[in-house]
Amino acid sequence: MNSRQIGNRAEDRAARYLQLRLYRILERNYARNTGEIDIIAKKGNTFVFVEVKYRSDLSKGYPAEAVNEVKKNKIRRTAEYYLVSRNLNVDSVDVRFDVIEILGRKIKHIRAAF
Repeated sequence: MNSRQIGNRAEDRAARYLQLRLYRILERNYARNTGEIDIIAKKGNTFVFVEVKYRSDLSKGYPAEAVNEVKKNKIRRTAEYYLVSRNLNVDSVDVRFDVIEILGRKIKHIRAAF
């Protein structure tokens, strides 16, 4: 299995995890020239932009450690583009940035990760 297939499986697991917790999935793999967001979901009135990171083991560290400042900034800019493109006022919408870390078979949901 190549890395894209592994990533897709991890994102599928993350989406199911969120749905079971009553998040409504709005978009998957939302990509613009500013960057890409793995999952855009909504829970209540909050838009949740989710980065999914997978590692089979800890040889390269915890998955969430791969979400560096460059990646965070790309996600923020892409989230802003998403909201503006839907005629939503960025300053008046509840927004949260989460990371779902998948390590082997374990899932950890880091809310308000950045």
